Amino acid sequence: MKLSKSVFICLAIAFVCTFCSAVNADGFDFSALENKIFEATLDNGLKLIIVPNHDAPVVSMTTWANVGGSDDPKGYSGLAHMFEHMAFKGTTTIGVKDYAKEVVCIAKEDVLDRQIREERSKGLLADQKKLEKLEKDLQKAIDESYALVIPNQFTNILQREGAVGLNAFTSSDQTAYIMSMPSNKLELWIAMESERFLHPVLREMYKERMVIQEERRMRTENTPSGRLYEELLSAAYKAHPYGTPIVGHMSDIINYNRAEAKKFYEKYYSPSNLTIALVGDVDPKEGLAMVKKYWDRIPRREKPTRLTTVEPEQKAERRISIAEKTQPSMLMAWHVPEGIHPDMRAIEAMMSILGQGRTARLYKRMVLKEQIAVTAGAFTGYPGEKYPTLAIVYSYPVQGKTNAECEKIIDEEIEKLQNTLVSKEELDKVKSRASIGFIRDLRDNLGFAMKLARYQQLYGNWREVFKEVDRINAVTPEDIQRVAKKYFKKTNRTVATIETEKDTANMEASK
Repeated sequence: MKLSKSVFICLAIAFVCTFCSAVNADGFDFSALENKIFEATLDNGLKLIIVPNHDAPVVSMTTWANVGGSDDPKGYSGLAHMFEHMAFKGTTTIGVKDYAKEVVCIAKEDVLDRQIREERSKGLLADQKKLEKLEKDLQKAIDESYALVIPNQFTNILQREGAVGLNAFTSSDQTAYIMSMPSNKLELWIAMESERFLHPVLREMYKERMVIQEERRMRTENTPSGRLYEELLSAAYKAHPYGTPIVGHMSDIINYNRAEAKKFYEKYYSPSNLTIALVGDVDPKEGLAMVKKYWDRIPRREKPTRLTTVEPEQKAERRISIAEKTQPSMLMAWHVPEGIHPDMRAIEAMMSILGQGRTARLYKRMVLKEQIAVTAGAFTGYPGEKYPTLAIVYSYPVQGKTNAECEKIIDEEIEKLQNTLVSKEELDKVKSRASIGFIRDLRDNLGFAMKLARYQQLYGNWREVFKEVDRINAVTPEDIQRVAKKYFKKTNRTVATIETEKDTANMEASK
């Protein structure tokens, strides 16, 4: 039976409500839920996690790849993000009218693209007329290849069978493919999901890289805040690839090619580097049998090793200022440990006290009391959490106020945290908010699937999900003071600001 989209959504809501009650039972006692969870590892290394709940014929699923922007090969920044796009382009049997003809067209594209890259690599000695002709020939080949494509067929098949929330995202640490659908269509999803990683065609490669170029322009090059964040990361990280933008540098994007994408796939999309999490109306034995049936076709490959590059300790403050025709803004970033480090829950609590929500110290003082900022806040875990990361404070001065005035107050508030213990009441509110927020994520079956896969990646064990509330509650006022003194030093921070052009001109004139 095929469910209409509206019926499916109603059933999903019913499932969430039932699941919510189960999670809240017994005051954060997750033992009953934890004991329901089934796990298995296939011979090829694929990790499978299943949470059965049969109250509604709905299942949510994620395929979690332990690869992100930090794994991009040199010269091809953003390739992890590009491969995410490629994964939706279909297979040898999905998304194409005549695969045999397409193979010929694809080969022609690859030859022309390689010739363009070879000529372009000559720099000032490149023959511009030759490049123009090659680029015209490549565009013609792209058009011929695209004429054989059935656009979006992979996505359309799943959505026609009731899939909702079909999406994917790439971060510095991982690439995740997510969706929910009626449980009687689970085998269809498993078959198609395995097929796109068994027979990835990398269709529309050269057409799609133009889409990525435009995405970079929209995200970064055409937005002051995007440029500011990119400058901040490049200054904060000298060695570790966290300093490289996830979307990639433009000069790398224009050189994406099918050969490098295939190498990337072979290295990082091994079953041993993937986790599948299913939450909902799934019988574990039947689910395992279906996964084995389709995923066992993909041979085991060596699991990629973790990055060994370690960001050197920062010895002095770094500062960047960008002149823009816009209002001023400021980012301040401190190096902090990776997400699973014992200090991170205290750092998260500190950042919450400092700058999360309208009751946070920065908002109350800078926005409400002294009215020098439009907004101010703080967060941590950017750009990732798999490796040592950053804690960030941001502020946007109101018209007539400056970044320097905002910085003075931020420094004063951090000094208070370093010199005075936070009250038990203030910390208890932060803990309560963090615990409720964490549990709220588990109420949604897709959120729960993603949480299990994420913890499997970070800790190597999904069971760590059920220890998170204990970690949050273990934070003390002394812990917050300790991490404030240890990490939030001026020598460990990078400051990036946008100053309006007229202010910059005035400052220069006054010298």
